Amino acid sequence: MKLLLIEDDQRTADFICRGLHEHGHIAEHADNGRDGLLLAASGKYDALIIDRMLPGMDGLSVVKALHAIDTHAPVIFLTTMGGIDDRVEGLDAGADDYLVKPFAFAELLARLGAIMRRPPVTKIRTTLSFADLEMNLLTREVRRGGRKIELQPQEFKLLEFLLQSEGRIVTKTMLLEKVWGFHFDPQTSVVETHMSRLRAKVDRDFDLALIRTLRGIGYCLRADA
Repeated sequence: MKLLLIEDDQRTADFICRGLHEHGHIAEHADNGRDGLLLAASGKYDALIIDRMLPGMDGLSVVKALHAIDTHAPVIFLTTMGGIDDRVEGLDAGADDYLVKPFAFAELLARLGAIMRRPPVTKIRTTLSFADLEMNLLTREVRRGGRKIELQPQEFKLLEFLLQSEGRIVTKTMLLEKVWGFHFDPQTSVVETHMSRLRAKVDRDFDLALIRTLRGIGYCLRADA
């Protein structure tokens, strides 16, 4: 593993880095919060070991800043702050584990192994947007320019597929398969009918039409005039 230790006590840092190296890991060290944040933000580390009381920027702030920029390497807090409230605060800030000094190096290794065996964090996409059009996949709410648009279930699925396509052209065949579940063309006007209704709701009363028809090809979202 490639690890980053953010620890201001040099003796502790030397002890940890030496032990990690002896067990086949690559360990880099920063002795203050600001430098540690800059290194950690590169995203090149498998896990981070962070003290809470650091010069320049405290450990809690480092972890919160990393999560704000979507850097999600697993974090172990290694600190003398061992109270229940301290632990809760550290874990709530985004740490994956919390180890109190003094500590056994074997336990630190075991905890590193445990957090590395966890499945990676995947960010679930809950909203889709294009220009001033927004769709919330959790509440199933659609708005354009802040104005709420009421859609029927199939209209919602149709618009969702258009938004997921991010401006690319989608054909009638693609829509029949993804929205209606047809793996053949039933020779109906279901796509055209629903697209016409969707366009009326999404583009009506707006100066710019977002849903465009490319005759003989398909449909796409476009934001140019």
